[in-house]
Amino acid sequence: SKASSLNDTQVFQILLQISAVMIIFTLLSLLWICIGHTEADAIKPLSLNEYRRVGDSATLSCSYKDYTATVQNLQWYRQYPRSKPEFLLYIFQHGAMSEDRPPRFTAAVNQDNKQVDLKISSAVETDSAMYYCALVPTVTGNPPAPYKNLIP
Repeated sequence: SKASSLNDTQVFQILLQISAVMIIFTLLSLLWICIGHTEADAIKPLSLNEYRRVGDSATLSCSYKDYTATVQNLQWYRQYPRSKPEFLLYIFQHGAMSEDRPPRFTAAVNQDNKQVDLKISSAVETDSAMYYCALVPTVTGNPPAPYKNLIP
């Protein structure tokens, strides 16, 4: 029937509305892709606790993500209870390691698995501590004192 048919103007308006919806959908999809896939470099331990006997060797491992392809080196820190973390060593992704590291401590990087290991040989009681892996130096240098915002 003629009452249910659409004229050319109405069809054109419907097509414009569909086009506008498709453009908005496309823009939202692109925005989601850009935001959804923005990731920062990250590092995390592969296990939370390791137990060894005195004299045994120990290997602590962390996996890392190098999304930005800017990770230059990976660091290991040790922290004793009620003490600040202390820098142990760094290792570059290609394997070169800091020379001024503590005795019995070495590191290795597996670039294929994106994993960095800290190896402790002949463990002693004082090796019992919290160990941290890092992508950027976190406790080196003398950072300024925190700013105090005093509100009267």
